[in-house]
Amino acid sequence: MSAPLDADPDAPDFVYDELGMLHENCEEYGLPAPDGVRVERVQHELSDGRTISALRWGEGAPRAVLVHGGAQNAHTWDTVALALRPTPLLAIDLPGHGHSGWRTGGSYGPRQNAEDVAAIMRAHAPEATVLVGMSLGGLTANAVAARHPELVRRLVIVDVTPGVNRDKAAEVHAFVEGPQTFPSFKEIFERTLEFNPTRTPESLRRGILHNAVRLPSGEWQWRYDRGQMDPDGVHSGPVDLWEDVAAVEAPYLLVRGSLSPVVDDDDVAQLQRLRPEARIVVVEGAGHSVQGDRPLELADLLRAELEA
Repeated sequence: MSAPLDADPDAPDFVYDELGMLHENCEEYGLPAPDGVRVERVQHELSDGRTISALRWGEGAPRAVLVHGGAQNAHTWDTVALALRPTPLLAIDLPGHGHSGWRTGGSYGPRQNAEDVAAIMRAHAPEATVLVGMSLGGLTANAVAARHPELVRRLVIVDVTPGVNRDKAAEVHAFVEGPQTFPSFKEIFERTLEFNPTRTPESLRRGILHNAVRLPSGEWQWRYDRGQMDPDGVHSGPVDLWEDVAAVEAPYLLVRGSLSPVVDDDDVAQLQRLRPEARIVVVEGAGHSVQGDRPLELADLLRAELEA
């Protein structure tokens, strides 16, 4: 079991238990207790010696693959995965995030990420029905679907299009480009709370514990690689990421957060020009991270995709 919810992460005897907080997710969202839930961390070695890591949920071959946004990690999907029980899932840590290896002097753009994601999908989820990607993970998922269509049967993109820019994602960039280390958990928590007004404090506390590490000095440091970080993935090179959208063969669903400025009506219009059959769903009360703000509503949408 994890430390109690009111335990102080700065206390010398505090112990982070990666899989010990699932009962908190269930209690917060009224889901059945996670007794008997099987979650394991898996690793896949890439051709250059790096590893890409993921959480494998449930028994049997994963039916859906989940890819998080920039400066996040696979645990952003925990509540969604718990709501979709017993569906087996694979939630991936993007390169440079979570427990995946960092690139040496490399980029974390969508097309670079796509090759690593495709590799672990082939190894651990070759028959998945649905690929889901949010923000940077969404542009990455677009690239996977365009370049490796045999791996993607249905595509769900959460609150991003190639039309995203620094103005639309200003709050995301302001948060990610802030301090890398903090003197205490209280300070890293207060900054995170300031930039995430649509999330509950309990959810943010869990998210920080999954996404930051306490250093021997007692300071807290974000777990992801800040050196090449581009949280929305559109500034990584002079490429037209709309080409990836147009090349996707799979059925396409865009999920927008009603409170998020990251996707606007012009973006939707461009998507519909390229993909007239694409469906667009707006989740009320959700910001950019729909999976964090309205996980049960997103789980319902994914369940429908799995059953389609």
